[in-house]
Amino acid sequence: MPKPWTLILLGALIIWKEISFRKVMKKAIEINSSSLKADAWHHRSDAITSVAAFIGISIALLAGKGYENADDWAALFASGFILYNSYKIFRPALGEIMDEHLYDDLVEIIRNESKNVSGIIDTEKCFIRKAGMRYHVELHAIVDGDISVRKGHDLAHRLQDTLHSQIPELGNIFIHIEPYT
Repeated sequence: MPKPWTLILLGALIIWKEISFRKVMKKAIEINSSSLKADAWHHRSDAITSVAAFIGISIALLAGKGYENADDWAALFASGFILYNSYKIFRPALGEIMDEHLYDDLVEIIRNESKNVSGIIDTEKCFIRKAGMRYHVELHAIVDGDISVRKGHDLAHRLQDTLHSQIPELGNIFIHIEPYT
């Protein structure tokens, strides 16, 4: 039979791990870090598996003889949660590595900000990749097809400067100028 004092330790651990999850997740969202989000979910996973152990040990202690393996069943449940949590952590990271199109909201913001720049008629393609804490952008901007190369070049730089000032989390911005026809 498990010892009753293990419930006290598990209770303290559950509270500590849930507090850790909330603090780390808050910071992860604040700085948009997928690695910190993964670490936060690791804390949550520890808390949930500890809850499962708490329940299993409680059943074993309260029900008595014949229920000693309740803790084993709780561990089996916890292992299933660990597998689910592994997928939840791994899937977004895999999407970033494979350049999966994950940033529709940011694309919309970039397109709207681009149209506010005088001389930019519209945008075409917009590709975003995340590296570290920054988003790198490749954007096709549509401009008047009759302007000079110099004016198109200046528009591209003005657009880059505007996007950097309006969306600080952007890193490199590659602008391709397309003529409006």
